[in-house]
Amino acid sequence: MTSASIAATTPNADEVFVDIQALTVTFKGARRPVNAVSGVDLQVRRGEVVALIGESGSGKSVTLRTLLRLHAERRTSLGGCIRVGSHAVLDLAPRALADYRGKVASMIFQEPLLALDPVYTVGAQIVEAIRRHEPVSAHEARQRALQLFERVRIPSPERRLDAYPHELSGGMRQRAMIALALACRPQLLLADEPTTALDATVQIQVLLLLRELQRELGLAVIFVTHDIGAAVEIADRIAVMYAGRIVEEGPVRTLIREPRHPYTRALLQSRAHGAMAKGTRLVTIPGAPPDLSALPPGCAFAERCSIAQDACRITQPEIVHLSIEHRARCFRTGETVTGSEPPAVR
Repeated sequence: MTSASIAATTPNADEVFVDIQALTVTFKGARRPVNAVSGVDLQVRRGEVVALIGESGSGKSVTLRTLLRLHAERRTSLGGCIRVGSHAVLDLAPRALADYRGKVASMIFQEPLLALDPVYTVGAQIVEAIRRHEPVSAHEARQRALQLFERVRIPSPERRLDAYPHELSGGMRQRAMIALALACRPQLLLADEPTTALDATVQIQVLLLLRELQRELGLAVIFVTHDIGAAVEIADRIAVMYAGRIVEEGPVRTLIREPRHPYTRALLQSRAHGAMAKGTRLVTIPGAPPDLSALPPGCAFAERCSIAQDACRITQPEIVHLSIEHRARCFRTGETVTGSEPPAVR
């Protein structure tokens, strides 16, 4: 999709803070290159939360990490364009990239025990991040870190600042990771499945905390998850990814109630929900995602799709605009939507 078409189809285009155009990410493998992301277009407005959902291997986390250019450059080929505010991310020189990370865009990683340095206290890591980007003393940075711990509701915050990552529970580590991500007041927050390793109660607490902080600070957020329920709780819009492409995108309420891509409908059907009778078997999506090093010429979902036709296996479908903000990449978007039982939308 061109910049001109985006301006014509996306409301308040002047408020777009993240603009991803035709993004491709290819990893140089030992045998064949792996096309992890194949032409992603995505826009996020200031103060908006967009959730990326899909099965493992669909390109969600790869897309997110590309926004910070975290992939090893020698093994990765990037194409397209990413603009975050005034920053052309793929063109940033090393020094400018270091300034951009943490200050403009920051990330909450899936497993904080691996993301945090085990040989430094959590407080020391936050202090270091603040002093890297702002001319403040160690004492001032520590006071900021303490305020952040209080803000993310870590009990006994002063004592926890001097704790090592392994001394904190999973929920506290995730809250500490959120505090670290917010330490330098970024404008864009990237969350890579931040609740996956947590139990259900703590998951809800972290989701509510993220949404509260996002609204309070006016952050743009891209939230990666495979949990549709989590996406419904936190997001304004949902983008569904499959085999490195966004196959459907729209406001939460519209996409959940009126899914127009067969893959989106299949994801909704394969989820347990309150209306299911006890003992009912979950619907599963047959087959497996395609080999990203040998993508088919047509729709990547065709071999698993119950309504695929010959054209689906030959030609890659173009994006169909169903409304101003709802679009899907499918030849059969005009057909009646049936069979999906959506999770509750508040």
